[in-house]
Amino acid sequence: MPELVIPYAPRDVFRPYHASNKRFSVTVAHRRCGKTVARLNRLIRAAVECKKLNPRFGYLCPYYVQAKEIAWQYLKHYTAPLAPLGVKYHEADLSITFGHNNATIRLYGAENAERMRGLYFDGIAPDEAQGISAATLRTIIMPCLADRQGWLDLSGTPKGWENLLGEVVKIARNNPDEWFLQILRASETGILPQSELDIQRKLMSENEFQQEYECDFEAAITGAVYGKQIAEMETAGRIKPDLFDPELKVNTAWDLGFDDSTAIWFWQQAGTEVRLIDCYEASIEDLPHYVAVLESKPYEYGNHYVPHDAANKLLAAGGKSIVQQLHNMGVKTKIVAATTQQNQIEALRMVMRNMWIDPVKCEAGLAALKQYQYEFDQDRKTFRSKPKHDWASHFADACEIIGQVLRKDVKEKSPPKTRFLEEMTFNELFSTESSKISKPEWI
Repeated sequence: MPELVIPYAPRDVFRPYHASNKRFSVTVAHRRCGKTVARLNRLIRAAVECKKLNPRFGYLCPYYVQAKEIAWQYLKHYTAPLAPLGVKYHEADLSITFGHNNATIRLYGAENAERMRGLYFDGIAPDEAQGISAATLRTIIMPCLADRQGWLDLSGTPKGWENLLGEVVKIARNNPDEWFLQILRASETGILPQSELDIQRKLMSENEFQQEYECDFEAAITGAVYGKQIAEMETAGRIKPDLFDPELKVNTAWDLGFDDSTAIWFWQQAGTEVRLIDCYEASIEDLPHYVAVLESKPYEYGNHYVPHDAANKLLAAGGKSIVQQLHNMGVKTKIVAATTQQNQIEALRMVMRNMWIDPVKCEAGLAALKQYQYEFDQDRKTFRSKPKHDWASHFADACEIIGQVLRKDVKEKSPPKTRFLEEMTFNELFSTESSKISKPEWI
């Protein structure tokens, strides 16, 4: 077979990366540095050369559609010369297989990372890792690599420390013998001309420029919804472990994910203090799973609060709502009426004045509250009033339920939206099914 050459010439800054033989690596790179192309070409070479039985490699982005937009065309471009190896492209699941050794490279999204659970991988490359929660690494990614001693190769651009990229950089700095670490700042790589950097700097805040181009983890997360409140809690010493009081009942607040994650906060109230003592998140699980989680905790429960759409009847559940299904499993819920998102945010901000959080048991939830950001309008160069919907939004939405529960202490900007006529059908209002179970309790 003739020599096969792919059309990739690594930039000088990535030559040490390609030369490294360490099992674990992380690259922090400025925008348009070329980190994605470097990762994909490492995946391609590893897949082609792997001699294990049925090799499997994965490329992971915060979202599946993001992985497709970022990587799919690159992957097809760089593997095109490898046609003699029997390369096949599978558009339906965004994967490539190599006929000579049955190796596979597949794209994944972290919003549905559960689909990776239970699989083995010989190498995984999480890209834009700052948009992925650190819990995904511990509970899903690393177990996938264990039995075949697969390699881990992360990359991204900083967005504070409370995410997968930030956590891994800390680990890599403390374990230089096991980890390859590189931080590529725009002022040092020379990849982008200074004139272009000057233009970008004029268009961005200093925090944004330092974060996106100078790889500064300490730069404030611009547009953080609860940044000020979390900072005040840290200063006041209200983020501390072991907050659980066995003498107090535990309430829960839920964000129900129909197509993505479900998040649950466990909290207690002692006078004016609100204590977040625990949290849980999972995806692609049915309701019995979450009921089992509740039962596994050593808590005596008070109330379980769910959002208003949990009262909607589901055809897939035989016309039963989530509220009805949970009731049949022994979990009686209280439904929190709908209101505007800004009201939810303001309510939680007020409650956070007296809030305490356990940073150990609530690690994932606290990280989400820190990372929760408003969307940025590129045309107007300003933040929109709507936060981003990403991995951080599930815990944030669930925590906002707590704000709504305690809204009697919060002056809302506008009256709560009434659901009975606007959102409930007549069938729901007058269903004979309602006579068979307790009537949903609204607050």
